[in-house]
Amino acid sequence: MTDHPGSPVKSEGAECPNSGVEEYQYRGAVEEHIAILNENKYKNVPVCCSARYNLAIMMFIGFCIAYALRVDLSVAMVAMVNGSEHQNLLNSSEKICPKHDNYNATNNGFPSGVEMYNWDSETQGIILSAFFYGYLFTQIPGGYLAGRFGGKVLLGYGILSAGIFTLFTPIAAKLGVPYLIAVRAIEGLGEGVMFPAMFAMMAQWAPPLERTKLTTIASAGTQFGTFISLPLSGTICQYVGWPWVFYIFGAATVVWFVFWQILISDLPRNHPRISELEKNYIVDRLANQVTGSHGWSIPMLSMVKSVPLWAIIVTHFSANWSFYTLLTGLPTYLSEILRFNIKENSFLSALPYLGGWLAILFGGQLADFLRKRKICSTLAVRKIFTLLGTLMPATFLIAAGYVGCNYKAAIALLALSTTFASFNSSGFAVNHLDIAPQYAGFLMGVTNTFGTIPGILGPTVTGLLTTEGTLHGWQMVFFISAGINIFGAVFYAVFSKSEIQEWAKQ
Repeated sequence: MTDHPGSPVKSEGAECPNSGVEEYQYRGAVEEHIAILNENKYKNVPVCCSARYNLAIMMFIGFCIAYALRVDLSVAMVAMVNGSEHQNLLNSSEKICPKHDNYNATNNGFPSGVEMYNWDSETQGIILSAFFYGYLFTQIPGGYLAGRFGGKVLLGYGILSAGIFTLFTPIAAKLGVPYLIAVRAIEGLGEGVMFPAMFAMMAQWAPPLERTKLTTIASAGTQFGTFISLPLSGTICQYVGWPWVFYIFGAATVVWFVFWQILISDLPRNHPRISELEKNYIVDRLANQVTGSHGWSIPMLSMVKSVPLWAIIVTHFSANWSFYTLLTGLPTYLSEILRFNIKENSFLSALPYLGGWLAILFGGQLADFLRKRKICSTLAVRKIFTLLGTLMPATFLIAAGYVGCNYKAAIALLALSTTFASFNSSGFAVNHLDIAPQYAGFLMGVTNTFGTIPGILGPTVTGLLTTEGTLHGWQMVFFISAGINIFGAVFYAVFSKSEIQEWAKQ
């Protein structure tokens, strides 16, 4: 039968009322097929000796050296301070632990002829915190410049400058406390650009499902460097004198810098030795997240009003309070309260950071495994690791305050505190890359500015609370750190997010 003129003609759509659904399903199937093909295309992307993992390893080594420069003074301080003054402090108080059988406060076996100084605990606290005065001021400028021009130059020259000024530490100490404070603050200025530069580079190099893994490999250098440098510093102090601590670590920086300049590039497309397969893999995976360096303009007002960003800021401050308190104060606690000599002291001070190094590496692998297998959402992973990294250390610090002079229990609890704190590297510490990959370097500078404040306040508060060298004073130090940790954990659990924020898509 033919249609009469003017009669409605039935279209395919009229005959197939569900064609829109079918077309949608068909398109979805095609997209899924393309996604599978892309996955297969990148199935053999190299890991071993790849450019992105070489970058993470070079960052790891750089952070090892940088943290050696940061903490070497904590151990050297035990050798730099006049032994008779230290003994007078111990004799002035009965609220410290009993002596070890082999304990001798006035003779730690230091070489003769090495300078020693009459610095009380308050002066020591100010000197130890001086690094963070400089470290504070280059975080945000470093993050901005790294995001605008790339992180290679900033990270390389930042660590190099810190190493060069470390070489001047013995001269500065001899000239007087103000000179030593100035040198340490300048070292802090150099190291202040490290983490913002690292995050700016990782935003260009780390595919989303390798983000935690690559970032934690790099940042694990902070723990491993501390673990290696503390006992090495103690050995150097004992056998050749404390000035050589600064000469050796300062020289190591120069060697690392040469390799950094030769082997590393800011962007995958500029790397002279990257394979085409790996370059395309990285570029494809980051195509919808970063568009190269950000412009001169940054959405500052939106950042200030961003609650998820404030969740990172508050938690960064809280977690760093206990971290920096132990980093700078643990050698003094082991010496003045638990009465270990410098050789035992440096080894025991390092022990917590071995656990921390292993926890960072394990946490990074586990976090990306949970995300890749879709066992947990990215937000769930960030919250789980942050709660582990804040609440567990708080628990162990509170317990450490109650064990008193039980040496084994005190050391075990402090080691566990630092170990669990390292899970933060897979939690809030990488959350910048989730919520704003385009501005990750700048945001790391912002949050680490707040995270540096405990590096200034923590040692100063510790020095004030432990002026009399009593066990009670150190209990207060541990309890305050635990309370701040708990506050940060609750704040992050309530307000954190993992989605790219609207202001970060501009």
